[in-house]
Amino acid sequence: MSKSNQLFLEIIDALVDNGYCIVPNALNPELCHSLKITAKTQRDYKYAGISKSSSKHLDSRRRRDKISWLTEDRASQSHYLDFMRKLQEQLNRQLYLGINYYESHFAIYEKGAFYEKHIDAFKGEKNRVITTVYYLNDVWDEKDGGELIMYNEENKYIDTIMPLANTLVIFLSEKFPHEVLPANKPRLSIAGWFRIDKKFNL
Repeated sequence: MSKSNQLFLEIIDALVDNGYCIVPNALNPELCHSLKITAKTQRDYKYAGISKSSSKHLDSRRRRDKISWLTEDRASQSHYLDFMRKLQEQLNRQLYLGINYYESHFAIYEKGAFYEKHIDAFKGEKNRVITTVYYLNDVWDEKDGGELIMYNEENKYIDTIMPLANTLVIFLSEKFPHEVLPANKPRLSIAGWFRIDKKFNL
């Protein structure tokens, strides 16, 4: 069995058992480095919006991250998206989720930026099914802030995740409220979602 297929099975087992998983050293370190360079050189970042429906609006009281959607334009992004497509195939094959597509964006949290507690999919909406977060920060410790804090469905704390490079976090979108604490230096990641609704043009 290939290393990637073994990783996919470990992810699927963790989703079945716990609803989430944290994978250190998830991908090729060279790919992680290339993605970090791409994230740093992107020029089309925009402040992310807040939405519970089809309309989005900016609210700096709730989140202050900037985003730039991934495309196939650069090799590093294409390789990352290919990995997620292969994971999507396994998720559909093993868990019968009916995922139609995967979307993702670079996210940069500049000093002081945060994202208050929220949930990625509201029950009954049936759009985002599984959330992914992939970190691109080579050096990070507690004084740098920016941790991902996860809660269970009863809003009880379950985990703190440092945004260290090459760490992949995956969880069921409608089951885990989460927040990003204020960052004390620029923080880079890729946020993504496996979705079962109709794909739209970004």
